[in-house]
Amino acid sequence: MSDKTVTTEALSQKQKKHLKGLAHSLSPVVLIGKEGLSSGIIQTINDELLNHELIKVKIGNTSGLEKHSTCTAIAEQTEGALVQLIGKTIILFKANPKKDKEKRIRIPKK
Repeated sequence: MSDKTVTTEALSQKQKKHLKGLAHSLSPVVLIGKEGLSSGIIQTINDELLNHELIKVKIGNTSGLEKHSTCTAIAEQTEGALVQLIGKTIILFKANPKKDKEKRIRIPKK
C-alpha cells in the first residue's frame, strides 16, 4: 500500500472486512451531540484519525442528524474512508504516513 490517502472508493471489500475486525473492540472516541457537525467536531475527528488511523464516531440521539448523510459528510470533510455504519456508529479509516511504520495499521492488498 502506498502512502497516498485512502479514499472510500479505494477500499476493497477485503480491506473493509479486515478494518471492521480491527474496529470491533474499539470504543467511540468522538460523540456528536446537540451542536451537530460543527467545525470543532470535524477537527476533533481529524485529530483522532491522525492519532489512531481507525476510529469510531457515535452520533448522539440529541444531534438531530440523519446518519447516512452525516457519515458521508464526515468522510468527505476529513478525507477519511468510511469503513462501516452500524446503527449510529461510524467506523472511519485514514492512513497516516507520518506515523512510525511499526505503529501504522497494515491493511491487506486489494
